[in-house]
Amino acid sequence: MDKAKHLIAAALIAILALLLVENPLTDHYISKRSAVAAEQNNLYTNIEQAAKQYNRPPQDAKIDPVWKAIPGYNGVQVDKRASYQKMKKDGRYDERKLVFKQVPPDIHLEDLKAAPVYTGNPDKPMVGFLINVAWGNEYLPAMLKTLKKHNVHATFFLEGRWAKENPELVKLIAGGGNEIGNHSYTHPDLKRLSAAQIRKQLEQTNRVIKAETGEKVKWFAPPSGSYRDEVVEIAKSMKMGTIMWTVDTIDWQKPAPDVIVHRVMSGAKSGSMILMHPTASTAKALEPMIVQLKKKNLRIGTVSKLLDEERIVKNEDGKFISEPE
Repeated sequence: MDKAKHLIAAALIAILALLLVENPLTDHYISKRSAVAAEQNNLYTNIEQAAKQYNRPPQDAKIDPVWKAIPGYNGVQVDKRASYQKMKKDGRYDERKLVFKQVPPDIHLEDLKAAPVYTGNPDKPMVGFLINVAWGNEYLPAMLKTLKKHNVHATFFLEGRWAKENPELVKLIAGGGNEIGNHSYTHPDLKRLSAAQIRKQLEQTNRVIKAETGEKVKWFAPPSGSYRDEVVEIAKSMKMGTIMWTVDTIDWQKPAPDVIVHRVMSGAKSGSMILMHPTASTAKALEPMIVQLKKKNLRIGTVSKLLDEERIVKNEDGKFISEPE
């Protein structure tokens, strides 16, 4: 009997102790809950401050008087609720756990009237590689090897006649994850051709590329950059954008590789489209060009990746692009 009394007494003491600690009426409980609330409030305050720092509005695509069609760029917002959920377990603010959501613009590149594209959005820390191919077969394997080594993809604009004569090289280019564009069929001065002749040039090339790669062509680059408004309008009617360039390597003049690298690095900036061809000089200049562009925190990619609206929030090292205002 005494043993039972002792057990009951011990249980009562334990219950009383628990009530004293967790009872909502005790100072200890109130203090504990206040500390948790303060910690949560501080975490949310830090997330709200980050939102003010990193939030950016979207930019609509537009026609610029100099650069013609310029693509839009997504805005970005810190998803405060999702960010809080990721951080609340640790109970402390961690910038690396911020969750972002992108906000698309109202006007997109395809909404604009027919106009050539000379540059990507100047706020996108990226450049595009444009490689026009109608000759230079012997230098393509080395260039493709360099691109693969650095995990870089480019847009190769192929002359249709060349593509038909070199199906294995076309497959090699496409097989490396690169994009294929239209560079006319016989490399004529399109500005001087009739509308029917222009359409035939583009259609023939698209058919060859589709036959060899299975892909539908999205982009068209006029030979020698020669066009009139009607050329651009015909391309748009065929659901292709007309691509020009921002930086020209002028590699067809066979300059030394370091001259090509200097031209690119002195002209390239966010949004730049860099034009080159398969030449001996370009094949040697390609690797140092890639290395130096990456050192400038510029991503390198295809025309499609450069011109899409996706905002780059972090660079390749995981550091935030946006700086505090």
